[in-house]
Amino acid sequence: MYRAAERDWGWIMWKVMWGLLLLVVLLACGVSCDEGGQDQDEEQKGPSRRGHITIVVVGATGDLAKKYLWQGFFHQYVSRVGKGHSFSFYGGGLSPDEQGTPRLFEILKSQTCPAGVSEERCALVKEQFLRLSQYRQLRSAEDYQALCQHVETQLRQEGMVEAGRLFYLSVPPTAYADIAERVNQSCRPPPRGAWLRVVLEKPFGHDLSSAQELGTRLAKSLREEEMYRIDHYLGKQVVSQILPFRKENSKFLQPIWNKHHIDRVDIVLKETLDAKGRLSFYDQYGVIRDVIQNHLTEVMTLLTMSVPKNLTDCNEINRNKLRVFSSLHRLEKGSAVIGQYQTYNSEVQLELNKTKDHFSLTPTFAGIAIHTTMPQYEGVPIFLVSGKRLDERVGYARVTFKNNVFCVEDQSSVTCKPKQIIFYIGHGLLQYPAILVSKNLFKPALVNSGWKEVTENQDKLLFGLPLSEYYIQTPMVQREAYTELISQVFRGRRDHFLSSDSLLASWKFWTPLLKSQEHTFPRPYPGSPSNANLLDFQLQGREVRFTTEALVNVIPQERTESFQVMHGKYRGADMVSAWPEELVERLAHDIEEAAEEAVLGGAPFHMALSGGSSPLALFKRLAQHHHAFPWWNTHVWLADERCVPPTEDESNFRTVHDHLLRHVRLPYFNIHPMPVELNQRLCVEEDGGAGAYERDIARLVNASSLSYVLLGVGFDGHTASLFPGNRLEARGERLVTLTESPVKPHQRMSLTFGAINRAQRVSVLVMGKGKHELVTQLSRIKDTPDRWPITKIQPENGRLVWYIDYEALLGQ
Repeated sequence: MYRAAERDWGWIMWKVMWGLLLLVVLLACGVSCDEGGQDQDEEQKGPSRRGHITIVVVGATGDLAKKYLWQGFFHQYVSRVGKGHSFSFYGGGLSPDEQGTPRLFEILKSQTCPAGVSEERCALVKEQFLRLSQYRQLRSAEDYQALCQHVETQLRQEGMVEAGRLFYLSVPPTAYADIAERVNQSCRPPPRGAWLRVVLEKPFGHDLSSAQELGTRLAKSLREEEMYRIDHYLGKQVVSQILPFRKENSKFLQPIWNKHHIDRVDIVLKETLDAKGRLSFYDQYGVIRDVIQNHLTEVMTLLTMSVPKNLTDCNEINRNKLRVFSSLHRLEKGSAVIGQYQTYNSEVQLELNKTKDHFSLTPTFAGIAIHTTMPQYEGVPIFLVSGKRLDERVGYARVTFKNNVFCVEDQSSVTCKPKQIIFYIGHGLLQYPAILVSKNLFKPALVNSGWKEVTENQDKLLFGLPLSEYYIQTPMVQREAYTELISQVFRGRRDHFLSSDSLLASWKFWTPLLKSQEHTFPRPYPGSPSNANLLDFQLQGREVRFTTEALVNVIPQERTESFQVMHGKYRGADMVSAWPEELVERLAHDIEEAAEEAVLGGAPFHMALSGGSSPLALFKRLAQHHHAFPWWNTHVWLADERCVPPTEDESNFRTVHDHLLRHVRLPYFNIHPMPVELNQRLCVEEDGGAGAYERDIARLVNASSLSYVLLGVGFDGHTASLFPGNRLEARGERLVTLTESPVKPHQRMSLTFGAINRAQRVSVLVMGKGKHELVTQLSRIKDTPDRWPITKIQPENGRLVWYIDYEALLGQ
C-alpha cells in the first residue's frame, strides 16, 4: 500500500513538473513578441541580453537608407550608448569599398541628433558613431562570409559578449531570399546566445502566389520570429496609438463602436506628387499594391479588430487581424474605381524608354468600398482611397457616426453637428499628427503621457467643423516612423510588424480585385488643381461608381500586350481609341462592315460625310485599301456644306470628291452634294435648296433614316454646321436647314439634329492633341445643346460611337 501511494505521489509530481515545464514554454512563446519584457516602462525596455549589437544595413547608400534608416539607427545609438550595449555599424552595398565608403560617410555625417541632446553631447556621440561605422561590399556569398568572420574576430579580440545581430535589407524583394540564405549560412550567431533579427521592406510579393513563394523561400533560411516585415505606416505615431486609444476610451467607445452608430469609415492617403523617379517600381505595382494593400489595410484592421487584452502581445494581435480578414466580403471588379493622371503614360515612355505605342494601364488613383460580415460592423462601408496628383498631401482615418437628432430651429446646436473621430496621420490642414474627437461625442483620455491636448488654431475648419468643436491630442514630440520601428526592432517588439499569416491573408483578400482590374483602362484625370469632381465616386449596393458618368472609361478590346485599339465608354456612349493610324484603320473597317451589312440585307448603304481635315486620312484609307467596299450600292450624302461654289477649296463636297469619290467606282446618281448654289446665288432661303435636299433624302432613304453619319466636333462644340446659339429647335421636324457660322464663310447648310438622330449609326471622329482640352471638357459636362451642340447627338434607335485618338484623349 505504501509503495502504491509512493507510485501515485511520483506520478503526481511528474505531472506537476510537466505542467511547470509547459507553462515555461508557453511563457517563453508569449515573450517572443517582446523580448524585453512586457511589464517594463517604455524607456527601460530593451533587448533582454545586454552586450554588443552588430547592425548591417544592406543597400546602405540608397534613397531609403539616406532619408530614414541611418537617422533611425543614429537616434538609437544616441539613446542607448552607455546603457549596457556596445555597437558596430556596417553599410553594405554592391559598389566596391573605394566607391561606397565616401558615399556612406557623406550620409552618416549629415545625421542630426534627437531633440533635447546638447550640442556638445551630439558632437561627441556623432564622432563615436562615425568611428564605429564602416562600408563593406556585399555582392557575393564570400563577401557575407568575410563580413561575419570580421564580426566574430572583433568580438573575440575585444572580449565582448554578443547581444545580437540586426540585418536591415533595404534592397529589392527579388534579393531577399538570396541574402537571407547567405545570412543563414555565414552570419547566424552561435546557438543559445545572441539573437538574429532581419528587417524586410515591402513589397512582399505582388499577389498571393508571389507572396507565398517569397515566404517559402525565406522560411528555408529564417525562422518566423527572426523576420521583421516592416510597414512604416505602423510606425506613424497616430497609427501606433489607434489600439491604445480604443482601449483607453473603451467605456465611451464600446456602446457606439458598432453598426448601429457608425455610418461609415474613410481611410485616405492623398499625394500631390507624381510617380516620376520611381516608375520602374511603380509601373509594375500601381496605387493598390503600393499603399492600399499594406498601409491602408493595416489601418483598417486596427480600426475593426477586437482590442487585444495585451497591446504588446503580437500573437493576440495577429489572431484578431486574421479574424478581420476572414470576415471580409470578397472584392469584385465593381468594388473599386481606378484612375490615372494624364501625363503618367508619357512619363513612363520617357523614364522607362518605352516606344510611343506603349500604353500603361497602371492606376495612380483608386477608391475602394469594403464590407464585412462581422455582426458588429455589418452594413458599414469602409472606404479606402489613395492617389497621386491630388489636391493635397494628407493621410487620415475618419470614423463618421450617425446623427439621428433633428434640430428644428437652432441648426448650430452642438447636438446637430457631425459626430466623428479622426485619426489624423499627418500633413494637410493640421500639419501635425493628431487624434480628434468631436465634442458632441465624448471627451477622450490621453493615449499616453507623451501626448498633450491642443487648443490653438481653433478657427480652422476640418471636415465641416471648426477645430474648436473637437477635443484634439497630439504627441509632445514628433518622431519619424522608421525611427520608431527601428526602436521596436532593437527591443524585439514584433507587435508593430507583419506576420506571415496576416500578410498572406491580406494578399488573399486583395488578389481577386487586382486580377479583375488587370485589363481595365483607368479613368484619365488631369491632376490637381483641375480634377474638380472628376474622381468623386458613390456607393451603389456594395459596389462603387464614379458620380459623373459622362467621362472617359476605356477598356481594352482584346487582352493583348500592345493595346493598340481599345474599346470603352465616353459620355455614356461607345468609344474606340487608338493611335491615329490605327484609329483610322479601325473606323474604315467599321464603315465597310456597316455597308456590307446594309447591302446583304437588301438595302442600299446611305452614308453622310463631313468635311474638314480630320476625315482626310479616312477618305484615303477607304479609297486605297478597301477594294471590296460595296460602292455600287452606296449613296454618299453630305452632313453639312459651306455656302461656296462646289469647285472652291473651302467646299466640303470638293474635299470629299478630291480625296474619295474620284478614286472609287461610285455611280454618278448615287452622289448627293448639297444644293448650296441655285439660280447663281448661294444659300438664299427663297431658292429652297434645303427643302430640295430634304425631299431627296425622303424619296431615296427609307424612313429618312440614313445608314451612317460621320461627324466631327469643333473647338466650340459644334458638329456638322450646327453651332452654339443657332436655336434649331424652332425648325420642327426639318431634316435640312440653313445655319450661321461664327467664322467665314458664315452661311452654311446642314443636316438637323432630327436627321442625324434618325440615323442607324453615328460616328464622331476626334483627332489631334489640340482637341485634348475639348475632349476633357466634354467628358465633364451634361447635355447642354445651346452651349455644346454635340451633346444633342443622341440617336433615337441607332448607335453612337466616338472615335478618339490617344492624342486627343490623353493629350500625348
